[in-house]
Amino acid sequence: MKIVIAPQTFKGSISALNAALAMQEGILRVLPDAETVLVPVADGGDGTLETLVEVSKGEIHKLSVIGPLEEEVPAEWGAMGNGEIAIIEMARTSGLALVPLELRNPLISTTYGLGQTISQALDDGFRKFIIGIGGSATNDAGAGMAQALGVRLLDDSDNELTYGGQSLSQLSRIDISNLDKRIQEANFQVACDVNNPLTGPTGASAIYGPQKGATPEMVESLDSALGHFASIVERDIGVDIRNIEGSGAAGGLGAGMIAFMDGELKPGVDIVLDTVNLDRHLKGADLVLTGEGAIDHSTIYNKAPVGVAERAKKLNIPVIAIAGSLGSGFKDVHHKGIDSVFSILDSPMDISKASHQAANLISNTTEQLMRVINLTTLPREK
Repeated sequence: MKIVIAPQTFKGSISALNAALAMQEGILRVLPDAETVLVPVADGGDGTLETLVEVSKGEIHKLSVIGPLEEEVPAEWGAMGNGEIAIIEMARTSGLALVPLELRNPLISTTYGLGQTISQALDDGFRKFIIGIGGSATNDAGAGMAQALGVRLLDDSDNELTYGGQSLSQLSRIDISNLDKRIQEANFQVACDVNNPLTGPTGASAIYGPQKGATPEMVESLDSALGHFASIVERDIGVDIRNIEGSGAAGGLGAGMIAFMDGELKPGVDIVLDTVNLDRHLKGADLVLTGEGAIDHSTIYNKAPVGVAERAKKLNIPVIAIAGSLGSGFKDVHHKGIDSVFSILDSPMDISKASHQAANLISNTTEQLMRVINLTTLPREK
């Protein structure tokens, strides 16, 4: 029996790789001769960096960058073990978690630190990038990122714009003559799991601005500024970013990645599953095990277990998911290719205890599942 083991991280408890190892342990207790293939996965959001670095035996690089409020913050990015792909989560440089609630202000927050991180990866020779853009504190359409990489955003007096989304309303022209020339040699895959346009009632400012501290008045101002920015980008760079699906992601960073980096916006889970070559590993498999910390209704929206299941189902492979907990609507995943789901909890316990015992709980649950599967495949005397 060939079993592909493809969980994502159980957030706050156990990494994707260690979860996969725990599942493997449970399988081999029952089927010691089984062929197990470990393919830890992620969905492009939190945990993607660690998963891809860990599974590829890569390394984490640390640096200091200008944070969302122009303060210096520690940041990091990942280099995959093949030495070819850099993994960057913008939340580590310009994320909402870096800004205290009382200081959140999308009028002034900047993506400059993201540009600095890209620059360091370019310095280290990387030309293939996976950029996760969830969790932003910004609404500047990637203007700060572009400035860090040499783009000049100028007002009527040819002065450089200050950082933040509000200043985009003063943009008069864009000068890309000093944009880092290595950008032209690079490929940017952008993990983007929303389809919001840049502006309008479903745009970056209206939908995501309030959680970043924007009042209704600020939302109106920011939306207008992004619209003006889009007009100048189309005039000076020749790229229409206004209505592209996903251009409004991360405060318009999706648009900025397209305009300045020629980035390709794709669902994060698809980027990751392609990167780890899941389709190749699925060939000839008899069973797939996947999982995450909590499976509920939200799992059906571009989460890794469903992404894994949908690909397995194209090959008619059964899929079982293991989760730390099962929440409201967990049965919805049955319509997305996951045949059965199980919680690892074997007694009432709080989340701290469950997290501490995650590896044992996962391996024990997997063992019991395999015992059932083993029973169903045993020959019966007539």
